[in-house]
Amino acid sequence: MTIFLQATVEGLSLAAIYSLVAIGFVLIYKSMDVLSFAQPALAVVGAGIISSLAVDRGLPFIPALLLAIVLTGVLSLIIERTFLRPMVGEPVFSVAVLTIGIDILLRTFLDSWIGINPRYLGDPFPNYGTLGSVNVGGINLKYLEIAALVTAIVLITILSIFFKKSKYGVAMRATSFDQEAALAQGINVGRIFGLVWFIAGILAAFSGFFMTGGFNTLSQFSFVKALRALPAVVIGGLDSIPGAVVGSIIIGLTQGYVAYYQFQIEGIVGVSLGNGFSLLAPYLIMFVILIFKPDGLFGTEEVERV
Repeated sequence: MTIFLQATVEGLSLAAIYSLVAIGFVLIYKSMDVLSFAQPALAVVGAGIISSLAVDRGLPFIPALLLAIVLTGVLSLIIERTFLRPMVGEPVFSVAVLTIGIDILLRTFLDSWIGINPRYLGDPFPNYGTLGSVNVGGINLKYLEIAALVTAIVLITILSIFFKKSKYGVAMRATSFDQEAALAQGINVGRIFGLVWFIAGILAAFSGFFMTGGFNTLSQFSFVKALRALPAVVIGGLDSIPGAVVGSIIIGLTQGYVAYYQFQIEGIVGVSLGNGFSLLAPYLIMFVILIFKPDGLFGTEEVERV
């Protein structure tokens, strides 16, 4: 039972991290009808800015974290204004390929800065001992995992209230539903696009911190962790924020359970699944779900008339 609870806690913490990236994917897709492949790169760029401010420049960790989050949001906004805004009206495929190019560009600069040695982000919990965790009933709870869960819940709640109650939130919902109708109602769609990218950048920076902070490190392969949020988006549905959260939970728990129960699974199937199968398992879950639900669990089903 203890192992099951430990796997559940770690799976939920992974789900929290993935959900922050996944919601950014969904926000951009809902507003611009384009899947932005630059989100994983923005996550690691956010972590890189934290490392630069907190470690290289000696800024206190909390101010460094907050400043890095804002700077990542601003960078995301600049990317939208510089690269994506001129592509309005162009084929969706072309815009998607452009976001792949942006992803490569960001990662190239970041990899050059990181070098061959992983970088440390600083200690977010300097007053809670050196182990970075607490044992509760035999379950090892890492401070960073707890922080990821709490932060994801708080941010998702804030976004939900923002979308339902604020003027810009309602405008974002209207724009995602029908851009032309939103324009007819006097909504500045271009400003909404910029706001969407700014929020997506902030969410990416949070996820980048939780992926690489604490006893984790920032390396040239850190973006792969952020890319694992993509199956969560596909499972939940490209245009559904609740779907992104549910998809992230499915992916996170799958990864957590398989990591702890792989030997038992191999005993049942009678086949060695190899090291790192827990990283592959979420993609297998995605393929199975897409067979029965091609638009994802909560995605809007598209009907084409011939």
